[in-house]
Amino acid sequence: MNLQEYQARDIFARYGLPVPRGEVASTPAEARAVAERLGTRVVVKAQVLVGGRGKAGGVRLADTPQAAEEAARAILGMHIKGLKVRKVLVAEAAEIASEIYLGLVIDRAARRAALMASAEGGVDIEEVARRSPEKIVKVNIHPFLGLRDYQARELAWGIGLEGEIIKDFLRVADGLYRAFIEVDASLAEINPLVNTPQGRFVAVDTKIVLDDNARFRRPQLADLSGEVEENPREAEARQHGLSYVALGGDIGCLVNGAGLAMASMDVIKLYGGEPANFLDVGGGAGADKVATALRLILSDERVSAVLINIFGGITRCDEVARGILEATEEIRPRVPMVTRLVGTNEEEGRRILADADLITAASLAEAAQKAVQLARQRTSSNREESP
Repeated sequence: MNLQEYQARDIFARYGLPVPRGEVASTPAEARAVAERLGTRVVVKAQVLVGGRGKAGGVRLADTPQAAEEAARAILGMHIKGLKVRKVLVAEAAEIASEIYLGLVIDRAARRAALMASAEGGVDIEEVARRSPEKIVKVNIHPFLGLRDYQARELAWGIGLEGEIIKDFLRVADGLYRAFIEVDASLAEINPLVNTPQGRFVAVDTKIVLDDNARFRRPQLADLSGEVEENPREAEARQHGLSYVALGGDIGCLVNGAGLAMASMDVIKLYGGEPANFLDVGGGAGADKVATALRLILSDERVSAVLINIFGGITRCDEVARGILEATEEIRPRVPMVTRLVGTNEEEGRRILADADLITAASLAEAAQKAVQLARQRTSSNREESP
């Protein structure tokens, strides 16, 4: 579960991390009142679970309470990547001498938590990793020993910190690690961790992703889920036991098995397409679950074609085929669908689809090529029809 920025900063504050003073507001008047209480220059930030808020106009500086009110009025109600802004964080603006990235993730290859730092803060760490991987310093943390001071010092030296500020960096790194472990996070990051002209650190932008599988161990965090604004399709998928992640492409993906789903998206990319989603219906998906998954995919207006890739181990291919027909009879899909069925009862599944005149493929490569071609044809047709 992704937490809103204000939720993450509240957790970090409990672990002694230096977050700027601030409060959440739901109306322009509330934003003005917060700015008045702070009595400083503030930044008004949209609280939505997407990146690129600044580029979309969702982050604005305000020198006065009136300016904060006007900024909140402009931000509240706007849509950023499909999500409506319902709250803003009004926080004390920090003076910036330099910016650092500091974050913790699970290194699955090492089977340990990894603490990463970079002198290039304030930008996407993925972009830094792609463009200048040598600028990211990383240490893996022993699960029993925890973060050691010498490891944090290695990071500090690795990103060019010197003198007394290293002590502050060690305190921030320790607080971040304790928060990461004690809330069962899969990611915890500060980007940027600002070094002010006065030589102190401020955690300006904070992020936490909680491990859903550990929710039962953290009942004190259960109430946070009700305040999280998330993609409605992702929320509905979770209610039906589906793993769904919205992406930015136009080819919907319905697959059983996370590994096969990732491979399917890779093959779509290989043939020049862009996946619209990750969707794993699970190993024992019956007709009703497949129908629900297909309805979710087709509810995305960006989808121009659908690729269904099923390996019938536990899942029976004929059950999947019936689920597809059930969904198409109810929804009457506006886009073409390509289905690849392999495994248990695959012949029966293919026969069911063939009798309904639906498009099938014998291999994943063939299915992906057909889906990409059909998506392009539909996109071209829509462009020709538009004035």
